[in-house]
Amino acid sequence: MTYVAGRKPALTWAVHLSVGLLVLLWVIPTLGLLVSSFRSGDQITGSGWWQAPFTQESQLSPIRVAGEEVEKDGVFVIEGRLFAGAARVSAWGTSSREPAAYAPGATADLGAGMGLRVEEDGFYVLTSARTTEGTRLPRIFTTAATPPEFTLANYRMVLFSPMAGQSILQAFLNTATVAIPATVIPILVAAFAAYALAWMEFPGRALLVAAVVGLLVVPLQLALIPLLQVHNALGIGKGYLGIWLAHTGFGLPLAIYLLRNYMVGLPRDIIENARVDGATEFQIFTRIVLPLSFPALASFAIFQFLWTWNDLLVALVFLGTGNDQQVLTGNIVNLMGSRGGDWEILSASAFVSIAVPLVVFFSMQRFLVRGLLAGSVK
Repeated sequence: MTYVAGRKPALTWAVHLSVGLLVLLWVIPTLGLLVSSFRSGDQITGSGWWQAPFTQESQLSPIRVAGEEVEKDGVFVIEGRLFAGAARVSAWGTSSREPAAYAPGATADLGAGMGLRVEEDGFYVLTSARTTEGTRLPRIFTTAATPPEFTLANYRMVLFSPMAGQSILQAFLNTATVAIPATVIPILVAAFAAYALAWMEFPGRALLVAAVVGLLVVPLQLALIPLLQVHNALGIGKGYLGIWLAHTGFGLPLAIYLLRNYMVGLPRDIIENARVDGATEFQIFTRIVLPLSFPALASFAIFQFLWTWNDLLVALVFLGTGNDQQVLTGNIVNLMGSRGGDWEILSASAFVSIAVPLVVFFSMQRFLVRGLLAGSVK
């Protein structure tokens, strides 16, 4: 007797394990992105985010000797510091083939009367028998033990830098201007359509439901160029109205499908009693069906908001690429092109981008499963 009243199914542990693995697959990259956004570029290059709480010994980026040359007792001297912070040099070198050739405090003979010394705290001294002006100075390859370090400089650079911050904040506002109406409008339209398909009798209702299901599998890429041509002919191309209508059209099939499946599962007695009491269809919809359908509305709102917030393709086609029209995803793409080596800036920008979707998801996720399972069981 496998299924006995009061006893859990035998494979419950497998379901729990699968859910746990899915949660880990989602949480671990997000946690790594968050930790990386507070680390410096050298630490990100030298170690993984899971090593951030511990002191790490890694090879730092090579630094070329630079500074003001001063003559002391017939010797030309250049002094400087490799890094600012609590890192301690464990080995150093002047060649990429031997980056750990010397110990801290040792003096390297570079030939031609030139010597270089690097201390444990990163302080270096270059001495030369003749002036080094106009000559190519050596590079210093350093292996250093770096204690854990977290900084808000990445977020200050992203949000408040005159060069990067202004575009990020503008892109954030542009994305919110696109995502919020593009989520609300489809819900309003789809709710009316779903109620009609669920509770109103009219010819061709079954065909309309079949057409909605069929539209779910149509790739939106097929409609981008024809729809843009229609928008240009109507004079709403490359603007917020155009992208709102585009997202509305692309999101309506899923919205109608989810809401209709939920509404059709509502108790029939409530609807019929309201009609007997003289309520109009609009009153039934607004006062009974709509409040009871909030889980389905919330589940679609999550999907639609995440889709429009993280969208890049539709925004490029219907909104444009100018700084005053750029969305967050487009801004991050530009950062990858212009600051491809600055992983700390990219991770901070990416986390700024996903912060709002995370808040929306966690605040409404309790309605997600209820809305998705609507109509699946009786």
